[in-house]
Amino acid sequence: MALSNWFQDTPAPTDRKGAAQVGWLLTDKKAGVVFYPPERVRSPEMNKTHAKSASRCPAIIGMESRYFMVRVPFDMHIRLAKDKDGKPILRNMAGPTSSVRQKFISKHLSLTGQAEWRYPDRPTIQVSLPYLFVTDDPIYMTQLDAFMHYRKTPLPGTIFGGRFPIDVWPRPLMWAFEWHETSQDLILKRGEPWFYVQFETIPQDRAVSLVEATETPELSAYMEHISAAVNYVNQTFSLFKAAQKVRPERLLHPKK
Repeated sequence: MALSNWFQDTPAPTDRKGAAQVGWLLTDKKAGVVFYPPERVRSPEMNKTHAKSASRCPAIIGMESRYFMVRVPFDMHIRLAKDKDGKPILRNMAGPTSSVRQKFISKHLSLTGQAEWRYPDRPTIQVSLPYLFVTDDPIYMTQLDAFMHYRKTPLPGTIFGGRFPIDVWPRPLMWAFEWHETSQDLILKRGEPWFYVQFETIPQDRAVSLVEATETPELSAYMEHISAAVNYVNQTFSLFKAAQKVRPERLLHPKK
């Protein structure tokens, strides 16, 4: 079934009322306090005194209610360099003054193989993250840049967005970056707005409630069942229908 048809043909849940519930959790408990909880994008500091103020516009308020922000968890100052054989490598320019141990950065940060780059002159790096979003409602999630937050110094490239159904395909997120200006360093500061996640519901005007969730044995087993698919199949979206057949009836268990 085509991706677009899969979502459009999904019937709206008739046994659930109110806001659609989306759970978030961290799959790596060791560094839990380092990673910020997702927060709803809001504009409380903007002018709302005038009736025609943009911050009071229903369209803007409705849009912001769909976006949740994730902040940069730790400082990164990375430079693209080459080894003795001329192959691209990453260098941690913070060195011994860095607040983050090198082995911790190396655990999360990686340079993808050159054969997998979209363009031969634009390297792609990835930061693996423990963020996991899960729901029992038919919801698509989109990961995209924090475009509503101003950066005084623009990043030397663009991030890879992504869109997938978190009810049948829950997986830890990855921050992927395509490096355009390779002569410039990539600098990220802890606490800065990093990226957004947006949720699409059925019906489209249904509100979204974000809650902290618990990683149950059922959720772990289901994720393990689908996690290796990318190693064997190129178009993993074709497996959604098969995944639905083995999906437990309930995956989201809010944390008490």
